[in-house]
Amino acid sequence: MIGMLMFLAALVFLLLGIPVAFAFGGVAILFALLFPWDVGLQVFELLPFRIYGIMQNFTLMAVPLFIFMGLVLEKSKMAEDLLESMGRLFGPVRGGLAISTVLVGAILAASTGIVGASVVMMGLITLPIMLKHRYRPELACGTIVASGTLGQLIPPSVVLIVLGDVMYVSVGDLFKAAVVPGLVLTGLYILYILVLSWLKPDVAPAMERENMPYKVLLLKALKAILPPMLLIVAVLGSIFAGIASPTESAAVGVVGAIVLTMLRGTFSWGILRYAAVETVKLSAMIFMILIGATAFSLVFNAFDGGDFVHAFFTEDLGSKWTFILVTMAVIFLLGFFVDFIEIAFIVVPILVPIASTFGIDPIWFAILIAMNLQASFLTPPFGFALFYLKGAAGDKVTTQQIYKGVVPFILLQLTALAIVMAWPQIIYWIK
Repeated sequence: MIGMLMFLAALVFLLLGIPVAFAFGGVAILFALLFPWDVGLQVFELLPFRIYGIMQNFTLMAVPLFIFMGLVLEKSKMAEDLLESMGRLFGPVRGGLAISTVLVGAILAASTGIVGASVVMMGLITLPIMLKHRYRPELACGTIVASGTLGQLIPPSVVLIVLGDVMYVSVGDLFKAAVVPGLVLTGLYILYILVLSWLKPDVAPAMERENMPYKVLLLKALKAILPPMLLIVAVLGSIFAGIASPTESAAVGVVGAIVLTMLRGTFSWGILRYAAVETVKLSAMIFMILIGATAFSLVFNAFDGGDFVHAFFTEDLGSKWTFILVTMAVIFLLGFFVDFIEIAFIVVPILVPIASTFGIDPIWFAILIAMNLQASFLTPPFGFALFYLKGAAGDKVTTQQIYKGVVPFILLQLTALAIVMAWPQIIYWIK
């Protein structure tokens, strides 16, 4: 029970605004001091060895590399060309601007995977255009934040890399397994927009068709899509073909992103410096949270918290599907208050041995968790994508409109999660 109190104390610290790494690390130290006869500070003697193991982790090296690749592409103006070309192509269709935003979000997810960058770029570029063409602010906002978070599921995803490491499964296998669920979710978004715009034409009216011939528009769209698609094939193709590990393919992606930027004529040393500095900041944040989470788990396990949770699920509940449903519900609720990194580093390691006891496929279970964690970027009040969009949009939309607009897309995410739960075999369609 002391372990459960640790979780509540950490949540209180987070609500007070204490940075995540220090909240979890501080709770660990606090409870070790409060119960010296059970744990004591000597429990942290293992912490340097854990940190050294993190430093030697080859898989986690892919995280800063994929972040660097995404940041270079962010500054290459590739997203702007994609959004402009796809918007002109699909604009004359009802809901066409929203559909083009979803498609661009999926392409950016497979080539950059940086949620903040994707949401901000689409918020700056497509939101004013949607509002200008009388789109409902709620639909415009929901479409942008939902499309921007596709990078948490569609590979190469930092979430999948972290889960692969925490759950001791192949990141390459996770990447393959996540492709079809990612496409299912993208398809649900597009279907929802089409149905809504058909039932309520005033929600997402069609744009006037430009005088430019349709073939010219199509060629421009293909020209904008081709470079990122080549990068996607180079990165994911090398993993799926077994030619390179995720870390090695991330290095290939970095080189490819720089080459694409050079070919587009947008390369500069300033871009490299920006990408390097921001990569260090983001990577430092992730690994600092990992260290805080490691300290937390050391104390939590010293209080037999892991054994308590294991006994609760295997003895008190005793059912595989009850375990899965309760786990998904807990992760979904935690996503309202806690970021995916903390959930992945603290909650997931507790669940892995229980899933193994029930004989649950670890790849399938990891994909379910990844799809659930994606929702944490959208769920109020602390969904990061909502803050990114509000920061980019300024006074164009209200926070209430963003919150209302994101609700249908959260329900669509839960629908996609239910589909993968009901038909586990779809994750193995790509072998």
